[in-house]
Amino acid sequence: MFTDQQLALAEAVLDACRQAGLRIAVAESCTGGLVAGCLTAVAGSSDVVERGFVTYTNEAKQEMLGVPAALFADGGPGAVSEEVARFMAEGALANSPADLGVAVTGVAGPTGGTAEKPIGLVHIAGARKGAETLSEQHQFDGDRDSVRMQSVTVALAMVKRLAG
Repeated sequence: MFTDQQLALAEAVLDACRQAGLRIAVAESCTGGLVAGCLTAVAGSSDVVERGFVTYTNEAKQEMLGVPAALFADGGPGAVSEEVARFMAEGALANSPADLGVAVTGVAGPTGGTAEKPIGLVHIAGARKGAETLSEQHQFDGDRDSVRMQSVTVALAMVKRLAG
């Protein structure tokens, strides 16, 4: 399911976290648990991966991660936004004993895209206790599977940077 490159990156993330004594919490929407799945595909990952939140609905994002309802209301930025990704990553930290939180929210397709938020638009955020939250916006090409797998790779790379 995961490429050799993704598994090697996951292993590098786990090694970097072990060296720094860090644990990870993952908050996922459009990837539906794939980031956590890639990390836990590596044997021995339980000493680093603390927990994962699959928050596919707006209600789940609010209930499990503390994302403010106002972000989903008319006039708010909506689920696929930098603001929501940041709240998700920070909420993963706030609702776990982890040291690092990474979040993914986006439009994987093939439906759901709009002119403002096209298919392939993904926001990824990473939070580390005591540090500024990082966020990135990406416009990935390809079908649903491709968008989701590209999101996994970018999210893992962000965690690796945060762990370093």
